[in-house]
Amino acid sequence: MARSHMNMPIICVRSFCGVNEVPDFTNCKRVPGRAYNGANGKKIAIEHQGEQYMLKFPPSGQGKRTELSYTNSCISEHIASTIFNMVGIPAQETILGTYDVGGKTKIVCACKDFTADGSKLFDFCSIKNTVIDSEYGGTGTELEDILDTIEKQQYVNPVEVLQHFWNVFVVDALLGNFDRHNGNWGFLYHDDTQTATLAPIYDCGSCLLPQADAQVMRAVLSNQDELNARIYRFPTSAIKQNDRKINYYDFLMATGNKDCNAAVMRMMPRFHLDKMLAFIREVPFLDELQRQFYQTYLSARMERIMVPVHRRIMEQQQHLSPRLHM
Repeated sequence: MARSHMNMPIICVRSFCGVNEVPDFTNCKRVPGRAYNGANGKKIAIEHQGEQYMLKFPPSGQGKRTELSYTNSCISEHIASTIFNMVGIPAQETILGTYDVGGKTKIVCACKDFTADGSKLFDFCSIKNTVIDSEYGGTGTELEDILDTIEKQQYVNPVEVLQHFWNVFVVDALLGNFDRHNGNWGFLYHDDTQTATLAPIYDCGSCLLPQADAQVMRAVLSNQDELNARIYRFPTSAIKQNDRKINYYDFLMATGNKDCNAAVMRMMPRFHLDKMLAFIREVPFLDELQRQFYQTYLSARMERIMVPVHRRIMEQQQHLSPRLHM
């Protein structure tokens, strides 16, 4: 039996790396010659049920505005990645489990390694660096520059990439992702065919307020002002416009970008909130406060951002439609 670091309910896990809904990854074989970058938490390569996984550990809460000793990023990673797959955008496959570190049991997220077949991940930061006439560096997240890079890059059909970019932006808006920077999406390059494809979605640990501790969760659930602040004011996108991070609600409600509007119209029919909430009900390790928080927060972002935006775009299209037939 093991207890998590967050005073979660006790969960039965196995002491070996085998088949189980809530696996203990402690004794899984480490994969040599594999290392992963990224700032949010430790990562190791393991073998689980004959497949290679990147095991993500929760980053420390030290120095962050939270009472948590470790953030909930592994929970966010699993929920958000699964929701991306649910709405038809291929994402990494994830499994929540445990790992013993120095006698302490940590909740971890195993992310199936989509480069295990030998393909290479080129993140968008690297892709931007190939566009030599850009005024910005690879890490620059100005929307105008990102769109310019999408048009000029020579790896994947720009039309396909543009649709993907906005589809992901819309789902990130639903999930409140504050960290979809240029290192958190990209392409897979296949040496055998010398072609590139869109990489599955990965690095979703900044969705759904991963730093929210029990005090914040209770405040959000009991106070509409606290909830609304986390919908209308923050989190913002990592993408900037005029050197300011984009506010999801303001940007989407402005309906000023036709490609973004088209993505809203594509994605909304795929947003089956009832199925998302049913999935959250089955996520392991969550206590009742957390479960209620994730369900409430996701429902509120759907009802207060996505539904009004969708309605406004539909009204605009209906207003323009008679003119087109005159």
